[in-house]
Amino acid sequence: MSEQKLFISISETAQKHFAKLLESQDEGTCIRVFVVNPGTPNAECGVSYCPADAIEDKDIRLDYEFVNAVVDPESAPFLEEAEIDFTTDQMGSQLTLKAPNAKMRKVGEDAPLRERIEYVLQSAINPQLANHGGKVDLMELTDEGVAVLQFGGGCNGCSMVDLTLKEGIEKQLLEQFPGELTGVKDITEHEHGDHSYA
Repeated sequence: MSEQKLFISISETAQKHFAKLLESQDEGTCIRVFVVNPGTPNAECGVSYCPADAIEDKDIRLDYEFVNAVVDPESAPFLEEAEIDFTTDQMGSQLTLKAPNAKMRKVGEDAPLRERIEYVLQSAINPQLANHGGKVDLMELTDEGVAVLQFGGGCNGCSMVDLTLKEGIEKQLLEQFPGELTGVKDITEHEHGDHSYA
């Protein structure tokens, strides 16, 4: 077992949910938290049963009050700041997994500006655009400090894209990188079509 530093927030309700499910499993079974396709736009976070004989020496063990979990070292950097919760309402019960760093590992404050902008786009902005089937990519960072973006998916041709760019993305990026980033420019050739959201 590896003692790498990793913290995944698993709420008490989620821990108890897993503990109840594990009661019907073999002794020593825990949960495995993992990321499929880590560091890519298709990254997916998941949880599965992990029998005692499937735990590997290199796995990172996380002990919680009501349940134990393991994480493979490849998934670990992409599970920084991940949260697992279990909620129940009138619509039923739902397990939610939030892994803001699954698509791109967290970058340090001293990383190049381009990497830090890409991290914010992948971890904070694209998850919001994904609700409308859209995404945005950083194409270029000019010498003048202008981030050149290209919209894709449902954002291409959307009538709200200018508002999204100016009020949302540009405002957020300029606030996060004052003195480094001077502006944001959209180079997408917007064609309104069947793929557009609005």
